[in-house]
Amino acid sequence: MNIIQSAWLFFQNQILGMRWLNQLVGRLLTALGMDITSHLGASLQFFLYDTVKIFVLLSVLIFSISYIQSFFPPERTKRILSRFHGIGANTLAALLGTVTPFCSCSSIPLFIGFTGAGLPLGVTFSFLISSPLVDLGSLILLTGTFGSKIAIAYVLVGLVLAVLGGTLIERLHLDNEVEEFIRNAGRIDLDSPALSLGDRLEYAKDQLISTVKKVAPYIFIGVTIGAFIHNFIPQSTIETLLGREKWYSVPLATLTGIPMYADIFGTIPVAESLFAKGAGLGTILSFMMSVTALSLPSMIMLRKAVKPKLLTAFFIIVTVGIMLIGFLFNSFAFLF
Repeated sequence: MNIIQSAWLFFQNQILGMRWLNQLVGRLLTALGMDITSHLGASLQFFLYDTVKIFVLLSVLIFSISYIQSFFPPERTKRILSRFHGIGANTLAALLGTVTPFCSCSSIPLFIGFTGAGLPLGVTFSFLISSPLVDLGSLILLTGTFGSKIAIAYVLVGLVLAVLGGTLIERLHLDNEVEEFIRNAGRIDLDSPALSLGDRLEYAKDQLISTVKKVAPYIFIGVTIGAFIHNFIPQSTIETLLGREKWYSVPLATLTGIPMYADIFGTIPVAESLFAKGAGLGTILSFMMSVTALSLPSMIMLRKAVKPKLLTAFFIIVTVGIMLIGFLFNSFAFLF
């Protein structure tokens, strides 16, 4: 048992967390005459280490996931989802979201396609909640940053939120609140051509390049903010504002994240720094979830597809769900 535990810790810290890279960056900066114990030196070490780590893991994950996705084009996915009903369909749609490494804005076109294809509204919303919120990339990166317990818990509560949120939207019977051009879209079901191994690899490469181009600015912004928090803001300040014993920390973090726009990869460096400074675990997760699932740009895009009543219902359900998750994690943080 000790051997297995040691092997897992090595994998978590040195492979996923790439702690060796942090040490290497520190030695290189020291060799260049930089004092890595200073605010500036420590911030530069954090920035270089986190940026390289995230891009390396992101590249491996996106390429692998995209290759798997090449076997499930939209037409096939629609047919699979249409075979299920009720909470089973919501669960399947939420799980589908975990293998689509999209930000919230990138998920909306696929949500529109599923809705236009005639899938139940609640099912499509389960996908829309899950896709930006939870994916295999978040599981890997969170494991390397916070450990496997927190990573698995984050994924599980994200899936529960997606399933329950979609189910509740279905129960509200708001199908008429979808814009007419989507509800009246033609039902076209085309068989996708068979792809060769080379085609699938090319598709995975194209998806990798496209995704990295889209998320790179947010990764740089997130790492920069994380480095600043990590090395310039006193721990007492973070604990005063966002400590888990502060009842207002979860609503504050949730509402602060909504105007922002980033994916899970851009929020992890910020979350890592807040966690190191003493912010409550539930507060941090609420911030991450609100940024990824409720960003203002995605709400503006979603308004083009749904009417205000449905948009409001979606926003309230997800916001309340995120806050409840935050309070829950802050209350039971001792388990992690």
